[in-house]
Amino acid sequence: MPILDHFSWFAPYYDRLIKPGDAEKMLALLQLSSSTRVLDVGGGTGRSAEMARLRTSHILIADLSPAMLAQAAAKGFQVTAAASEALPFPAGAFDRVIMVDALHHVCDQPQTARELWRVLAPGGKIVIEEFNLHVLWVKWIALAEKLALMRSHFLNPLQIAALFAGAPADASIQIETEGATVWVIVTRLAH
Repeated sequence: MPILDHFSWFAPYYDRLIKPGDAEKMLALLQLSSSTRVLDVGGGTGRSAEMARLRTSHILIADLSPAMLAQAAAKGFQVTAAASEALPFPAGAFDRVIMVDALHHVCDQPQTARELWRVLAPGGKIVIEEFNLHVLWVKWIALAEKLALMRSHFLNPLQIAALFAGAPADASIQIETEGATVWVIVTRLAH
């Protein structure tokens, strides 16, 4: 699979070349406590999970790339090899689900959204961080990834939010943008 080949090759260099996002922003959106259970889907080397680890130690990283997961495990994270479209966890298993710079890499984005929602506990939040496709240089990145045969499919913020439009009435969706970054926050209201 081209995606796995790219990330297997890139894994040893990923953390040095790709800098983490805005930790303060992510922590403010997540509102973590020490007992919050976090699932980082497409979490790769654990680059984003390291932000969450500032507040909680209950973090699991799910990714398809064994090489990326090996990097995360070396940092002390619990990892599992899993596709975002078929997460091997029971319904409602996590208080927070994050997906940072990964949604555009999955094969089936609507199925991924359904799975993120399924594993989210009542009162929980999904935070998806992606590049803002409305920014010109992001469009160039999208094109470059296509040319590199990465099968990337970038969505604009409204398209990401629309993936959760079919969620039950207990869902609240908000979009925040800052420069080249967009966050889609889906909150599952407590029963």
